[in-house]
Amino acid sequence: MSFAAPLVLLGLVALPALAALYAREQRRRANAMTAFVATPLLASVAPRRPGWRRHAPYVLLGIGIVALIIAAAGPQRAVQKPIKGATVMLVNDVSASMAATDVTPSRLVAARRAATSFVKRATAAMEVGSIEFARRPVVLQSPTTDHALTRAAVASISPGGGGTAMGDALNLALTQIRNAPKVGQKRPPGSVILISDGAANVGVNPVIVAGQAKRRHVRIYTISVGTPHGVITIHRRGGEVQAPVPVDPTELAQISQTSGGHAYRAPDSATLNAIYSNLAKALSHHRAEQRLTGYFAGAGLLLVALGLGASLLWFARLA
Repeated sequence: MSFAAPLVLLGLVALPALAALYAREQRRRANAMTAFVATPLLASVAPRRPGWRRHAPYVLLGIGIVALIIAAAGPQRAVQKPIKGATVMLVNDVSASMAATDVTPSRLVAARRAATSFVKRATAAMEVGSIEFARRPVVLQSPTTDHALTRAAVASISPGGGGTAMGDALNLALTQIRNAPKVGQKRPPGSVILISDGAANVGVNPVIVAGQAKRRHVRIYTISVGTPHGVITIHRRGGEVQAPVPVDPTELAQISQTSGGHAYRAPDSATLNAIYSNLAKALSHHRAEQRLTGYFAGAGLLLVALGLGASLLWFARLA
């Protein structure tokens, strides 16, 4: 919990002093009583003492004042609220190295399943599109709130051969986000989720495109999927050859950092699913401050009223 006007809380410093004055006053009354009435005669002079009721109104008043001071300080807390509109492009690498099985059942299949899970968790107002790329990018589905279409597009993702045109794919994703329909005359926030296992080797420099994304207020979240021990089978005339395809997260990290996004690493399918799940929640909600002033003010006024009411009922005076 935070406060809009925290200096108001300095008023709480006065409460211990007031409590000390109250305790001193009670001792003064007790001393005055014993000064005029002998201790053995107290029971006959005051047969029914108020006991705890003497202090209850003041306790209620004190707590009520604390609540009112807190209310005046403007208490608030951070909450997550759904975004009315957002555009997300899922950009999947389908190059030959994504066939490696170091991530069960393969890097590509695990990425496809996690992307499907993301779409299922997306809010109804979120527009989600899909792009696959190897040597060249292909739009499988433009951003849409009809998530059934996007799920079908993600399900169609298939191996695309050699080449990794990561920069071209990001360029295409930015175009799709820019062309997405406005929400209430405003362009909804846009994001890109890029999953790959290595660096670009054809097309434009993806880090340069990431800089363009930052200027357009589009964040790119990158996921490097795979392990250092990935291999793929290459078919040649002389037979099959096992080629190592270790994951390379370096360029992906540069892309996310340049755009203002975040880089993730997924060495297994469970981690990959968790990343997509967290992104689905993060990209469909925004942080907002919820004011709590009314709650504290209401509680404070109620406690003050109870304290005054108790004092009138038991002692026929206002505290």
